[in-house]
Amino acid sequence: MTWFFAVLVVLLMGAVAVVAAGAGGSMAEVYDDRPDSRVQADGPLTAEDIRTVRFTTALRGYRMSEVDALLERLATELDEARADAARADAARANVARANAADRQGRPETEEGH
Repeated sequence: MTWFFAVLVVLLMGAVAVVAAGAGGSMAEVYDDRPDSRVQADGPLTAEDIRTVRFTTALRGYRMSEVDALLERLATELDEARADAARADAARANVARANAADRQGRPETEEGH
């Protein structure tokens, strides 16, 4: 019985070696089936861009380089948007302070007097 399993293992290993050597026929031609990223390469991202983006899958999931590049871009744009908002808030606060100081320096007139 042991000899039977030994012969079976040797035959199985031989069959694997024959297939690995290409005797079983060749594989299909390789082609790039990855879809192009649907996010524009330059300019600001829109919410619709984020909703429609699709990443290609690799052996163990998504291509990390594509995901990392998009996340870095999103982080940069978010930082820029927050900085712009902070500058706009500061400008509005300066205008409000200037208007308040302007009102305190001038007496208010009543209409009709």
